[in-house]
Parts: sequence; C-alpha cells; structure tokens
Amino acid sequence: MFTTGRIIFAVFFLVAFAAFLIWAYVKDARLQKQYFKGTGYIFLILTALWFIFYFFVKLT
Repeated sequence: MFTTGRIIFAVFFLVAFAAFLIWAYVKDARLQKQYFKGTGYIFLILTALWFIFYFFVKLT
C-alpha cells in the first residue's frame, strides 16, 4: 500500500532522476557533437510511435 510519504518520495526521485539524465545528456551532447546528430528526430519518431500505439490500443 502506498502511503503519502512513499508517493512523495517516488515523485521526488523521478523528478531528480529525470533532471540528472537530462543534465548528463546535454553535457555529453555538447562535448561529443558527432555522436548526437539527429537524436531530436529519433526522439520525435519514438514519441509519435508511442502515441500511435497508445491511440490504437485505446480505440480497439
């Protein structure tokens, strides 16, 4: 069973973890630009596929 304290901890942990991942990605992308070309397009494609699957499951 989830208590209020556990929910607060989980939300805080997820926000902190996501912030750390974004910070590390931006830092790496700045240092090694050749390896990170086109990652924005890949992110958009993966996000679009996720939405397509989500709507497909919701509509069927």
